[in-house]
Amino acid sequence: MARKIGGLGRGLDALLDNNDDANQFVQIEPQVNTIEVQKIYSSPAKTNEQEIVQLPAEKLVPNPGQPRKNFDETELRELADSIKTYGIIQPVIAANAGDGSYIIIAGERRTRAARLAGLETIPVIIRDYTDQKRLEVSLIENIQRTDLNPIEEAAAYKNLMDFSNLSQDELASRLGKNRSTVANALRLLKLSVSIQKSIEEGKVSSGHARALLSVSDIKARDKLYKEILAGEVSVRETEKRASVINAGDTNGKKKPPAAKNDKNRSPELKDMTEKFIEKLGTKVIIEGDLNKGRIQIDYYSMEDLDRLYDILGG
Repeated sequence: MARKIGGLGRGLDALLDNNDDANQFVQIEPQVNTIEVQKIYSSPAKTNEQEIVQLPAEKLVPNPGQPRKNFDETELRELADSIKTYGIIQPVIAANAGDGSYIIIAGERRTRAARLAGLETIPVIIRDYTDQKRLEVSLIENIQRTDLNPIEEAAAYKNLMDFSNLSQDELASRLGKNRSTVANALRLLKLSVSIQKSIEEGKVSSGHARALLSVSDIKARDKLYKEILAGEVSVRETEKRASVINAGDTNGKKKPPAAKNDKNRSPELKDMTEKFIEKLGTKVIIEGDLNKGRIQIDYYSMEDLDRLYDILGG
């Protein structure tokens, strides 16, 4: 059952192509066990040097390193309906597990939807990876091509850094992302399990999470988190409250110290102060007038200082 394979997207192509581009993240030579596959299943179709075979759906098993843990049931059923009409346009990529099953490297969502659609066989490109390369490909495919929630994405970054012994700078460079993007994502993993779960479920936004991270006092952070869950505070209000808390009052009642003669300050400076607080997620004070002055930016840990450095273009 020959079928042409369309483009897999630049992110995945960079991993699966066989050119010698030194800037590629992973160099992988395709090694398809064609003889074994031909004996058991239908003959493979060879298109663009990639051999596609039809494997029984039950032979495909999830990758233990799959960063995506949550699959929206409604979206899966919509994809299943599409598959019933048009079939699977893009083959799944899998590795031979050696026990008769095949570990999904890219395409678990398609596989789940295909099963819902009642397909007995699924088009697959089989590749031979080491355990580390299998994890790398799966993580990068998900990071670059699927809609991971913020916690899943952060966990994927951390796993890839740990397994490939990469620094934040190296990971950001190879993924084509800003270092601050990677750093801010990883900081989410420092939040409590309950807050992380709320982020995964969409109850707490990334903006709320960044504001919570700026609060060093755990009790005050939990209190603010509960207010967010109750729907009482917007992201901007959360940032303001976090700034007040960090100023020294964990109850969030005391106003942060302002410049002298604040009542007489220009509306432009007041508005600019609010913009700095919203952008930086910390306490900011502007002293002076429209012609001259200074800006005071507070930080509360080395990580917080590093975060501010990235935001300010370091």
